[in-house]
Amino acid sequence: MNDGELQTLVEKTSLMYFDKPFLHQASFNKRLKTTGGRYHLSSHQLDFNPAILDVYDEEVLIGIIKHELCHYHLHIENRGYKHKDKEFKELLKQVDGLRFTPQLREPTERKVYLIECSKCKKTFQRKKRLNLSKYRCQCGGKLHYLSK
Repeated sequence: MNDGELQTLVEKTSLMYFDKPFLHQASFNKRLKTTGGRYHLSSHQLDFNPAILDVYDEEVLIGIIKHELCHYHLHIENRGYKHKDKEFKELLKQVDGLRFTPQLREPTERKVYLIECSKCKKTFQRKKRLNLSKYRCQCGGKLHYLSK
């Protein structure tokens, strides 16, 4: 799907679910990584993540379009357009839009560091690497890594 087809889809979705025209520009933005779409308050432009179509079908994209159109139409009408606003939540529910973007990539496995006391053999787990020369166990023993 290119930007022209996206523009047409957004305009059709706006008329079909909101009974209001979408009069601004919609386009794909490759710089979006963790979000499905974005509404620009100043220019009223909508940006969408092209990776959505790589992972999910067009129905998910339409759910994201509905979400962004809720921001768009409520903001233009000077009503509550933010996620926390009651009007936004109600309109999103009415049009059956997505509240959150589905996960786009597999979660990365975090490394866990195992630390052991040389005196009492107690083990600790840490997500961040520590400079063990600065720390001691509660018993006073030296700490060393079991896995690096």
